Amino acid sequence: MYHKKKYIDQNVYDKTLERLEYLYRLYDEVIVSFSGGKDSTAMLLCAIDVATRLGKLPVKAVFYDEEAIHPPTIEYVERIRNRPDVDLEWYCLPIKHRNACSNEQPFWHCWHPEEKHLWVRDMPEWAISEHPRFKFGMSMQDFGLAHFRNTNKVVIQGIRTEESIRRYRCVARKKQDNYLSTPEKGVAFAYPIYDWSSADVWRLVKVKNEDYNRTYDVVNRTDLHANLLGQRVCPPFGEEPLRGLWLYAECFPEMWEKMIHRVPGAATAARYGNTELYSTGFKPDQTSWREHIQNVLDQFDDEYKRMVAKEINGMIRYHKNYTDDPIPEEEPHPLSGCSWKFLGKMAARGDFKGRVSQGMASQGERTRNKIGITLEEAKRIYGKKQKTKASKPANK
Repeated sequence: MYHKKKYIDQNVYDKTLERLEYLYRLYDEVIVSFSGGKDSTAMLLCAIDVATRLGKLPVKAVFYDEEAIHPPTIEYVERIRNRPDVDLEWYCLPIKHRNACSNEQPFWHCWHPEEKHLWVRDMPEWAISEHPRFKFGMSMQDFGLAHFRNTNKVVIQGIRTEESIRRYRCVARKKQDNYLSTPEKGVAFAYPIYDWSSADVWRLVKVKNEDYNRTYDVVNRTDLHANLLGQRVCPPFGEEPLRGLWLYAECFPEMWEKMIHRVPGAATAARYGNTELYSTGFKPDQTSWREHIQNVLDQFDDEYKRMVAKEINGMIRYHKNYTDDPIPEEEPHPLSGCSWKFLGKMAARGDFKGRVSQGMASQGERTRNKIGITLEEAKRIYGKKQKTKASKPANK
């Protein structure tokens, strides 16, 4: 269940400071998950304000260095590391990341010790390259949970609902304290700036006359000029980020030359990442979408094939739970949003993390808007019909 937005007579900056003060009093330690991006910058600046007032300096922060990072981002994080009011731990661990550029190698490990000759850049001498709770093959999420497991600490992240519907749903399910998650495996996460806009973030930097990541200045000289939502600092090879690979080639050519050798398929994804080939999947005319899905799955190794097929089968079950209708070929179903074309998109993108599938509900909304009906009307028209139990034959 999602809860409607409620507006209050208080600006987002003051509200965030209020939330942070509550967290500092509730937990033994507040940890800023710092990526070097604009959102984690706003998060850090607010934490510094509160920690200064409460006498809690320096602010604790962690930076997970993912190797293939814009040079200005690294320079900026170094400057943050040298601030006296910040205690930043810089980790370089072989964390498992998604490689959506290739079906043959759908994952890669940054800082893989056996691939040092392929590293995009040298590991900083101050980096922490080992951790007692880290095991090779861990994802970022798994290590984040292991890193702070069973401690009275809260990890605060610069997640904002404006960034995507997936992030909105992350907080909209909660009845109260939208910014504070239910502890998972003994780890508490909080999102104190979840209700900020991109303009709010940059306004804070400007008003405070603070330092920021100069990557945004470089990106602003491209077609993404003033596109605040399109300017992202994140790992480059995942399903969503690969659409921005062209930025590395255009803005950081020396680094790009190393990136195309770092993971298979990077050069092709940079060229075609914003075309039908990567966005919806190319399908031969004589092949149905259902047949195409099987053809795509056959390109994966057995392990990865099972992972993608599991996500697709989950969406098929979701459809069947809501309606008795067959899955449409192309037009999203008005109730479930499912179609064989959408499932084909999941297969083509290798939806290991379920990110593509989370957009299926919005597909159904689009169809309802197109035919002019509400969700309740769709449930009445297309929802599962209750089956009447067959009466027992009368005893003779």
